[in-house]
Amino acid sequence: MKKLVSLIALGLALSVGGAYAASTATAAPADGKTKQQTKMATCNADAKDKKGDERKAFMKECLSAKKETTQQSKMTTCNKDAGAMKGDERKKFMSECLKK
Repeated sequence: MKKLVSLIALGLALSVGGAYAASTATAAPADGKTKQQTKMATCNADAKDKKGDERKAFMKECLSAKKETTQQSKMTTCNKDAGAMKGDERKKFMSECLKK
């Protein structure tokens, strides 16, 4: 009787452990990167032209930002880069910048 109870307990433990392992394996993204790693890569690419304290501030803001669409982040970056441009020059610059 003790052997039967032991075998049932062992079987139950193994089946629960297997189900847990299967559920965590499917939760990983296909490319192997976590959401944070993907966000870091995106922010790093957007900050490539910044240096020093400006870069540090940008990265902090970018990484702490709630889910922001790529188009929104492009628009923000392009607006900053456009600076004092006006008229057709600004329109052309913004068009080129947003296509990247």
